[in-house]
Amino acid sequence: MQSLGDCFNELKDPRGPNAKRHDLPEILMIALCAVLAGGQTAVDMAVFAEAKQEFLGSFLQLKNGVPSHDTFSRVFRQLDPDQFRACFQRFVARFSEASTGVIAIDGKVLRRPVDPAHPGSALHMISAWCCDTRLVLAQIATTAKTKESTAVVQLLEMLALNGRIVTTDALNCQRDIGQRIIEQGGDYVLALKGNHKALHADVVRFFADPRHDRALSHATRDNNHGRIETRRSLVSSDIGRLQSRYQWPGLAAVGRVIRTRRTIVEAAPRTTTETAYYLLSTPLSAERLGEAVRSHWGVENRLHWILNVVMNEDQVRSRRDNSPYNLAILRHMALNLMHKDRSKVSLRGKFNLAAWRDDFLVKLLAQA
Repeated sequence: MQSLGDCFNELKDPRGPNAKRHDLPEILMIALCAVLAGGQTAVDMAVFAEAKQEFLGSFLQLKNGVPSHDTFSRVFRQLDPDQFRACFQRFVARFSEASTGVIAIDGKVLRRPVDPAHPGSALHMISAWCCDTRLVLAQIATTAKTKESTAVVQLLEMLALNGRIVTTDALNCQRDIGQRIIEQGGDYVLALKGNHKALHADVVRFFADPRHDRALSHATRDNNHGRIETRRSLVSSDIGRLQSRYQWPGLAAVGRVIRTRRTIVEAAPRTTTETAYYLLSTPLSAERLGEAVRSHWGVENRLHWILNVVMNEDQVRSRRDNSPYNLAILRHMALNLMHKDRSKVSLRGKFNLAAWRDDFLVKLLAQA
């Protein structure tokens, strides 16, 4: 817990000299504990602090008691999100594991914290998700979907990419993103769709040619959740003509994944087929392409879904000033601690245990 305090100590207190009754690192530590226990708002943090004052006093000074909900609200509204994000980076660096795996980049809209007078101001949180360790490595926010690719370039600058594969959705299949990944020593697998109409059409025709379609492929088959799914991956590095026409930064191969799903329903079985295309900066094996593409969906299933369903992020109404951004970072911090714990308990169960048992909450905090 001392290491967490060290991260918070480097933050600049945004409050005026007459509004510092409670120590800023202690306020943030209480807020993190409240989120680990299932809290969502400033009111939840104040209620948690009041109920757990004796426990919190075992490792915090609490010279003037516990903060009110107004204090929590004011701190998160005024706190510089760039500084808090840098604090998060130091926090992650303390316990993130070295990995040569996949980093998935994807954005998520925070739907509730929207100013009714400006409905287009919804906050887009773009996260870098390590698929191997299940940790949020970094995040950045933008208020416009059209600016997401610009924010992704800034996000990549915060990451160590040597030996890693970065995956993105089709929206972020952009030249500047590919260039940034290559410059930082990483490799990319970028989903290619109709937003690059000519390139997409040429890659489709490329794989329609029997010479390329006969390249070495790899197939996997799953039978669960009431359906049979087959995924066939194919990679080709014979892209001289494509690259001479498009000059895509670092392009070394193109890939294709065909997904066939057969729903197991006795009355009316249904089969659907989907074909996806990818730009690669390194000629991965067909098997490795399939693994990387499937890993990318971890950012949806293990981050965004959990934030929405388990942590109820889309229902949090804090919308003033910097509060939505800062609270989103705090939730990422709490989720990293939850994923770092290897207890054989569901994630929802861990949140409950953190609320019910002080020793489990201490165990989570001590991981940092």
